[in-house]
Amino acid sequence: MIKTSEQMKTLVEDYIKITNINYEDQTEKIREKSKIIEWQFHIGSNVIVSKNANRTDRIHINVNMRFPPEDAKLLVMKNPSFSKAIMEISEICTVCGIGHQWMKDNENIIGLALFSHVDEQILDRISFHNTWDNVARVSGHVQKILRSNFSGFSSASNTTDQTVDKSMYG
Repeated sequence: MIKTSEQMKTLVEDYIKITNINYEDQTEKIREKSKIIEWQFHIGSNVIVSKNANRTDRIHINVNMRFPPEDAKLLVMKNPSFSKAIMEISEICTVCGIGHQWMKDNENIIGLALFSHVDEQILDRISFHNTWDNVARVSGHVQKILRSNFSGFSSASNTTDQTVDKSMYG
């Protein structure tokens, strides 16, 4: 059965509440800025669950990792370690079926977004949490890849954040 946007939002909020993680419904705030997003939840410090207006058939789950300036200085194409990290991150994302996009400010890389989606046809508690866990797991692997390729890389992108570090079921 096809779910409306509001039905999906209600289900997602119920699934988030199960985790006992702090979240904020940012729907009104985001609607003031953009007509592209129908609704959005900000969970913990770096997880965003949203429904895009141009996609009636799915919700999106994103983990946005922002890098502090001292780490961002290492993330330049001239650095062979960064090229190696890009390949490893691309491989893990491909294997796990997670999308990724480097975030830039002018020419500087300031972060990495990892994302997936859940189709509205299969949106239930298990599919939602499995997708969230998969994105979170890949986020942890990405942080390990970055730290192993760059000595002194702090990756202070909320590595202790419960939204990424723990399974949604334990």
